[in-house]
Amino acid sequence: MTLDLVRDAWSRRKWLAIAVFLLAFAVIATIVRSLPNLYRSTATVLIERHQVSEAFVRPSITGELETRLQTISQDILSRARLEQLVTRLGLYPDLQRRLPMEALVERIRRDIRLDLKSVDQGGRGATIAFTLRYQGREPQKVALVANTLASFYVAANVKLREEQATGTADFLRAQLTDMSNRVAEQERRIKDYRARYVGELPEQSAANVATVERLHAQVHLNSADQLRAMDRRAALLRQLAEATQLAEAKQADASGTPDAMNAEIAKLKQQLTLLRLRFTDRYPEVIRLKSELATLERSRDAVKAEAGDAERPAEVDPTILRIQDALGDADREVDRFKAEEKRLRHDIAVYQQRIERAPQRDQEFRELSRDYDTTKELQASLLKRYEDARLAESMEQRQRGEQFRILDAAIPATRPAAPNRPMLLIVGAVAALGTAAAAVMLAEHVDTSYHTVDQLREAMDTAVVASIPLIVTSGDRRRWKLRFALAVVAMTLALAVAVKASQYIATGNEMLAGVLARGGA
Repeated sequence: MTLDLVRDAWSRRKWLAIAVFLLAFAVIATIVRSLPNLYRSTATVLIERHQVSEAFVRPSITGELETRLQTISQDILSRARLEQLVTRLGLYPDLQRRLPMEALVERIRRDIRLDLKSVDQGGRGATIAFTLRYQGREPQKVALVANTLASFYVAANVKLREEQATGTADFLRAQLTDMSNRVAEQERRIKDYRARYVGELPEQSAANVATVERLHAQVHLNSADQLRAMDRRAALLRQLAEATQLAEAKQADASGTPDAMNAEIAKLKQQLTLLRLRFTDRYPEVIRLKSELATLERSRDAVKAEAGDAERPAEVDPTILRIQDALGDADREVDRFKAEEKRLRHDIAVYQQRIERAPQRDQEFRELSRDYDTTKELQASLLKRYEDARLAESMEQRQRGEQFRILDAAIPATRPAAPNRPMLLIVGAVAALGTAAAAVMLAEHVDTSYHTVDQLREAMDTAVVASIPLIVTSGDRRRWKLRFALAVVAMTLALAVAVKASQYIATGNEMLAGVLARGGA
């Protein structure tokens, strides 16, 4: 039944199918024939690894190669760089008169293709090379553009690595200078701290303790010497009192002074001497005895004056003079021992304060030392990194690091890469057949007339008695011939217009050729 329907439809619509097929295939064939040839050239760039082992010189460029390639691609495919390339090489001369520069930049971006070549290393791909492909209408310019792009990548990689190495070295140099200033500042602070708290530092605690023990020993010795000096002074005072009493007794006997008064004076002097051994001259009892002794001596002098005795200068006993000299030496020695004791106790107090402040100074000094040690370690680490960065910078300047090298330069293509005309013609023929079939199906669907008696019986409830065949007259034949001629003329004109329009659209249309080339691929 399906074959019968197809056969009936073909018999009725064959000229429509032939016309639609011819029209569609002519358009497609004209487009395929009129499309410009596109040529492709490819330049291969090899990625050479470090020529110096990383065990000796650590590179300062630590980014992934793929990331660096994308960075370089963004720089090379920038608008300014591509505009310069289009203007310098005279690319797309036909399009430059009709399209703005932004459209040309987008066009050349689509025509450039970057492909990475990798090898498997431990489960991840390692890029060892990449290819730069460009397509266009002129083989010589296409190869020139591909080689120019490859040279751009090589130069950009060298520049990028040198800038990164130099930037790293400059950054580390600035950081090292700042860290050196910090170390010098902390050294100055530690030096000032040592000078400010000399004797109170933690490492001097043992010496301070030993000094305090030594000073205590000296105090004990001083106390013993002071006791001996005071005993000697007391002995001298007793000797002086006895000698003075004896001398005054002799003088009193010689001058006739009353014995009771002289004896009282001698007694008071003896008591005063004994009190001075224990107390100072400001002691109340000593002051009272000195006052009584002075009053008694004035009374004795008054008695002598009333007696009319002319007082003669008494001769000083040599023994008294010798004892007085020895007593003066003893007093000076006691004063010296007391002054020395005072100095020793002051020194003990000073060193004791140093010992008591040692824990606080220890904590403060530890904080300073900890900051200084940390900064010193950072300085040493920065210095090592800076030296590594300088070696890496020198290696990059001598181009001993990772480099791009053009392995295969692009050469002009001898055969066009697109479009694939045989394949496009086959696809076009199939598309034309599909278009013709669709036109026939649409015509059959739109046509509401009955072509057979069976179709009429199915559509009408009344019975069909007879069928009258088509009676063709000579006038009908003339009308049919006229309509056929008009159809042929219209078909010819439509075909000519479609061919010319297709030729106009496809001639020099590199964009369409590229789209069809990608579709074919």
